[in-house]
Amino acid sequence: MTVLILPYGGTSPEFAAPIAHAGTGAAVLGRATLGRNAWLGALSVIRADGHFVAIGDDFRLGARSTVHIAHDVFPTKIGSNVTAGSNTVIHACEVGDDCHLGNNVVVLDGSKLAAGCALGDGAVVFPRAELEGGWYYEGVPASPVRRLEKGELEKLHAATRALKDEAIAETGLPTAPEGATFVAATARLAGRVATQGENGIWFGCDLDAGEYEIRIGANTNIQDNTVMRCERSSIVIGRDSTVGHNVEMRDCTIGDRSLIGIGAVVAPGTKIGNDVLLAAGARTQPGQVLDDGWLYTGSPARRRAPLDDAKRMMIAENWPTYCEYARRFAEVQQKMLKENRDPQPVASSG
Repeated sequence: MTVLILPYGGTSPEFAAPIAHAGTGAAVLGRATLGRNAWLGALSVIRADGHFVAIGDDFRLGARSTVHIAHDVFPTKIGSNVTAGSNTVIHACEVGDDCHLGNNVVVLDGSKLAAGCALGDGAVVFPRAELEGGWYYEGVPASPVRRLEKGELEKLHAATRALKDEAIAETGLPTAPEGATFVAATARLAGRVATQGENGIWFGCDLDAGEYEIRIGANTNIQDNTVMRCERSSIVIGRDSTVGHNVEMRDCTIGDRSLIGIGAVVAPGTKIGNDVLLAAGARTQPGQVLDDGWLYTGSPARRRAPLDDAKRMMIAENWPTYCEYARRFAEVQQKMLKENRDPQPVASSG
């Protein structure tokens, strides 16, 4: 399939014109509206379930990048002539016209990017931050490095848009493990993946157990475009946990009631305890142990503060929301498959 279109809550995406380019496995879901000349890279995801997504004209979303919302709190609004590189997440925020986001960028909830911002590769915009236009930002958190030179923003857009899309082989609809509520049609599962019930494995996810096993506890969900690899041992994740969008993890264990933030990297041999929050964009070191009940941030990840009641509550409220999303998407995806409907209802003009 080239582009997967699914409704959420009875509302389907709306397009001002045919998609200019849709890479293999691209998905547009729910209450999303897209302007003219949208370019969607392979395995890119625009998901508007718990709120709406509104995107202007001439939007380019790179391969394995994700646009999502915050349930009943923040929509995502993206202006015109916005470019996002590969493996970038735009989450529950506002992005003004002409902004350029590099590769592996994370823009978090409630933040506002004024028109004409440029974010360097790997930058993380913290929640509720406000970025002034006309600046080039880098780092975690994203901070202004210098004023953009005349014509520089246009060159950044042109360079990213000149890149070819990622080549992704089509593998067909994955077989859902016993007990999983939902496995998205664009996810890939290889080897032994075992679930314990009420699990969601979301769009663009790539789980490869190799010769080992990926075990996912009850109520735990794996968000869009997360990549898991077993190379020397299994991956084991406890119950009531959330693995955020575009996370990368290898040969690790994660306890119960933990949250792995958007764009985090979990190195081989990492042991994450119960009730842990690993912040967005954080990176662990090989063999690192993350103690129960702590917030970890940074690269390399370090203990920041004990997990307070508010953060524990946020984690506790997270997984039931995603379980409900999973049930709803499972219903509409199954209906599409039973009706043998073409999953490419919006034509590409290129």
